Amino acid sequence: MLAALVVIGAVLSGSTLLIVLAAFAALVLGAAATKITHAELVQTRRDAARDRAEQAQAYKRITEQRVAEHQAHDQHMSSVIAEREKTVGELEEALAAAHARAADALRARSEEARHGRLISGKLEVAEGRAAEAMIRVAELEAELDAVRAELDATRARWEQQKLSA
Repeated sequence: MLAALVVIGAVLSGSTLLIVLAAFAALVLGAAATKITHAELVQTRRDAARDRAEQAQAYKRITEQRVAEHQAHDQHMSSVIAEREKTVGELEEALAAAHARAADALRARSEEARHGRLISGKLEVAEGRAAEAMIRVAELEAELDAVRAELDATRARWEQQKLSA
């Protein structure tokens, strides 16, 4: 702006020396303006690069934290699933043993009844043991079903969390 005023003033004066000096002043002022603009542009780019680097470091820290949380969660879920599977195995073994005891009690009762060696009191005791064995079998089956349902729910929740992560 200043250079334009100087050149207009020199042209209106009609002096060749003033026009040359005004043109030179305009050139110098234009070069200075270009240098200032370039310096501001370079500084803006440096600031933007520094901001991007800081942002990248922040994202790196967040990612590291999320990975650590994810690994801890995976370990926890793995231990929960292993515990549930162990419980299922134990319940299956107990159920098999209860089935075997119930079958033995029924077999013994029917064998003794066939041979006519049972008196009414022994018959009641044997029937009571057989009934208790069948009740225990039913309880173990219900408990096994509940633990399997918990295990399936835990696995499903874990898989869903893996997919959403």
